[in-house]
Amino acid sequence: MDVLVLIGRVLFALVFLYSAVGHLTQHKQLGAYAASRGLPAAEAATLLSGVLMLLGGLSVVLGVWADLGALLIALFLFPTALVMHAFWKETDPRTRQTEQISFLKDLALGGAALVMSAFFAYAAHDLGLTLTGPLLSMR
Repeated sequence: MDVLVLIGRVLFALVFLYSAVGHLTQHKQLGAYAASRGLPAAEAATLLSGVLMLLGGLSVVLGVWADLGALLIALFLFPTALVMHAFWKETDPRTRQTEQISFLKDLALGGAALVMSAFFAYAAHDLGLTLTGPLLSMR
């Protein structure tokens, strides 16, 4: 079972680690896009979101306070869904559909991150293949 949890952690975190690299290396371009969506201090927010995804992703993959890492990912996803993928503001049907898909994806991944955080807080003491136990224990 430990190996399955590890594979799931790696697969879950890969998207955030990949995105974190993009946010940190292309912060000017992504910041400009975020500014076009109405985000204040967009470049700084882009860098901050890159750091959240990097720390959260590494935490989940390595099993170092993975409960906190999953919460960091959720902290990134929920505001991103609301600000960057506000499909209800779109008038073009194709753009509206694309943003709605991204909005729902972020909500689903945010929900998964919350479940993962609770899972680690409750069961991480019994899991193998982690470097630390949870920061926020539910036991």
